Amino acid sequence: MATFHYNITNEIATELLAHGDNAKISSVHLANKSDVPVYVDLYIEKLSTGKFYFLKNYFLQGSDFLLKTVSFNNSFKEFGLYVKLTKIGETPAVDVILI
Repeated sequence: MATFHYNITNEIATELLAHGDNAKISSVHLANKSDVPVYVDLYIEKLSTGKFYFLKNYFLQGSDFLLKTVSFNNSFKEFGLYVKLTKIGETPAVDVILI
């Protein structure tokens, strides 16, 4: 089982897994590296269908973390996995680990 690591420091939607990366994910760990809170969107997207959210506007406290259990398999080349941060004050900084 592969583990993927990301350091997200912007408010742009970031692709964590592309369509057809052939990855199976069972959990997502989000850690806010900043002292200020941030809103987090975690979703899958299919180009012809749209977005489907695991988390929508989740309020992640400063210096806090969340372990989210998910069941995601993109080996069928249909969905990509994305995260988007929305700052509250300063620039967001969140570590993302996919297991």
